Amino acid sequence: MAEKLNAGDQFPSLTLQVGDDTLQLPEIKDSGYSLILFYRGHW
Repeated sequence: MAEKLNAGDQFPSLTLQVGDDTLQLPEIKDSGYSLILFYRGHW
């Protein structure tokens, strides 16, 4: 398991497949701010 991110840590590189599109994170920097929400589902 990866280490937990702390305030000020750089977000690790991540590739997500969304429908027919592929998103590269954190390379999406158009607005300067991003919100990433991962819903784990049932705990």
